Amino acid sequence: MTVWILRLGHRLIRDSRTSTHLLLVARAFGANKVLYTGRVDKALEEKVQNIVDDWGGSFSIEYCSDWKIAVKEWKIKGGEIIHLTMYGLPIQKFIKKIRLSKKPKLVVVGGSKVPSEIYEIANWNISITSQPHSEIAALSVFLHEFFEGKELIKSFDGAKMKIKPQKRGKKIITNDEVKYPL
Repeated sequence: MTVWILRLGHRLIRDSRTSTHLLLVARAFGANKVLYTGRVDKALEEKVQNIVDDWGGSFSIEYCSDWKIAVKEWKIKGGEIIHLTMYGLPIQKFIKKIRLSKKPKLVVVGGSKVPSEIYEIANWNISITSQPHSEIAALSVFLHEFFEGKELIKSFDGAKMKIKPQKRGKKIITNDEVKYPL
């Protein structure tokens, strides 16, 4: 299933850490790609590429100068738009319907202020708790529910590094060791 994320309104410096964490969650929880709007941030793009290079997978990031064009093209190609908002329909009541549709998904997560057009364009305005919270939390819960927890055991091809789970301490397996499953 194709799942892309559209991050609206990235702001340099102010959003650097938040956007980085949002992208890390998107990758780790099964999204294929992130489009981001707002300010171009080559450092953000490089951070993500370095993570992919070291930890594997085919995840990518791309700057999008106009979210309206991206959303319109997504819909023309037959995809669905899912907007994560605290004002939407409760995820627990609608995730099954979203999951059952085999159409590619573009999950929209806000930045500073979400344009009102997003609410109208979206196929689904979905809430996670209907309470104020972070877009990082909303995305992680949505992807976890969408993939039914299977993202927690996802394998990332081409990894140069992998965590060896253990009760205490930290162990990272690198290079050739990664070729052999734990």
